[in-house]
Amino acid sequence: MEEQKNNPLHGKTLERILVQLVDYYGWDELGYKININSFNNNPSINSSLKFLRKTPWARQKVEELYIQTFAKK
Repeated sequence: MEEQKNNPLHGKTLERILVQLVDYYGWDELGYKININSFNNNPSINSSLKFLRKTPWARQKVEELYIQTFAKK
């Protein structure tokens, strides 16, 4: 538990992270910040989650954006 103490992603699901980012930025801005097809072409939470779960580099970018956006607040 000690190493999770300062982890801003601790206890957050990928779905919750994505929903918060979409609520904050919207799909257009999110697709601009992280240029992946599931954000830019007919975006949905489910299709984006499928892609992010299979694509570690994209998931990392989403997690980094989440930390940059919400961890400072």
